[in-house]
Amino acid sequence: MSHATRVRQEIRRFLAIEPVQVAELELDDGGALRPGPGSPPVTHGEVFLLVRKGGRPVATLLGRVPEGADPKAVLTALARRHADAGAEPVLTGVTVPFTSVVVATRERADRLAHALDSLLAQDHPDFEIVVVDNAPVTDATRELVERKYAERVRYVTEPVPGLAVAHNTGLAAARGDVVAFTDDDVVADPLWLTELTAPFAADPGLGCATGLILPARLRTPAQVLLESHGGFAKGFTPRTYDPAEPPADEPLFPFTAGRFGSGANMAFRTGVLRAVGGFDPATGAGTLARGGDDLYGFVRVLAQGHRLHYTPRALVWHHHRETWQDLETQAYGYGAGLTAYLTAILVNRPALLPAFLARLPRGLAHARTLTAVRDSDAQGAPGVSGAPGVSGALGALGALGGPGAPGAPGGHDERGHPWPRRLSRLQRKGMAYGPVGYLRARRALRAALAFGVSGVPGVPGASGVPGVPGVPGVSGVSGVSGVSGVSGASGDVR
Repeated sequence: MSHATRVRQEIRRFLAIEPVQVAELELDDGGALRPGPGSPPVTHGEVFLLVRKGGRPVATLLGRVPEGADPKAVLTALARRHADAGAEPVLTGVTVPFTSVVVATRERADRLAHALDSLLAQDHPDFEIVVVDNAPVTDATRELVERKYAERVRYVTEPVPGLAVAHNTGLAAARGDVVAFTDDDVVADPLWLTELTAPFAADPGLGCATGLILPARLRTPAQVLLESHGGFAKGFTPRTYDPAEPPADEPLFPFTAGRFGSGANMAFRTGVLRAVGGFDPATGAGTLARGGDDLYGFVRVLAQGHRLHYTPRALVWHHHRETWQDLETQAYGYGAGLTAYLTAILVNRPALLPAFLARLPRGLAHARTLTAVRDSDAQGAPGVSGAPGVSGALGALGALGGPGAPGAPGGHDERGHPWPRRLSRLQRKGMAYGPVGYLRARRALRAALAFGVSGVPGVPGASGVPGVPGVPGVSGVSGVSGVSGVSGASGDVR
């Protein structure tokens, strides 16, 4: 088959993908059916269904409501046949810590308002919200916060473009014992913050917690395709990652950080994140590295001996990007961010290099096994999920750490649509570019610093730009050519 013919087939398959309704069903108390955030009431057709028990997420299912049938009856029957009750015990007698919620944003006031409304509706008893306006070009965000949210939300600006820099500014401003990060394009479940922070009270050795990310809507082919390969969800099985007891099923642990969670739904013990220097400002959306800031934070905390816990009870609904062009940007940016973060880890913590090299042979073997299973499940569809066909270390990282990673706990993803070869190629190109992008970002920081740029307020306990000696308290540099500000979710382009 010629390349042109294959491209035409991929385009036809992509355009043929139909919208899917998003809804949630509570199995207790008679089974209440509600549409997803911003969605109309459920009718006939295909439905992506979140199943809850006692208000807590336990499963997602893909079902179809026949024309003329009662959606609630059909979906309740489906959920009772297939939904797992979940395995994570309810934490009782735990006082959740005072928490700072940081939301970095740039020129998306309308979407930010929906996110802030959901955050202000949290059942957590003791928290603050900090909005970081990253490299603003208008006053829209400041005016929104001052006009609508007044004393309920703190507003700070960060003139230096880049998500990691904005998050570091939020970390510096945080007053809470725990600092949680989410994005301006999410709607947080009312229980989100309580469920995300309760593990810190239960486990003094916990340094980081992550949670569940589900699609707010599936209206376009791009949104449906991404979610059919797992999206950003990590399933419905809670898990604690302990560096003292590395998981046997992840040979490259802790370097496959994409398995742990995503930046749209993460929290850190504030003192722990400050002690490791926050996020590397040469990573993340808005830098030449394109992403990887959240992954960097996960691995730095684990490398310091702290545990990381994933809980599916902490839910945010994410507005996936809508177009094919968005998917191309995501695929390339994800690949670049993946290897950029790894480069950052090894540059800033070279002592970890022997551990990485020691784990690599088993990681490669495990990645080949996963890729074979994935291709079999997809009935031979080429280029399904992750980065198939990538050889060597990049293949191991792509297979074990990407969106829709195989074997997602809870069996979240259905992989109903083949992953286009072009997106796989773009991810591979991004993975090859990532180390170069990170090093270019570091050079850009050094060059700007040489001209006397002062940076931003430092993070207490941090050493400034990781790997840039003699530059204390600098978390980013303005005026870096080619660097745009935070324009999207950290989970979108990492």
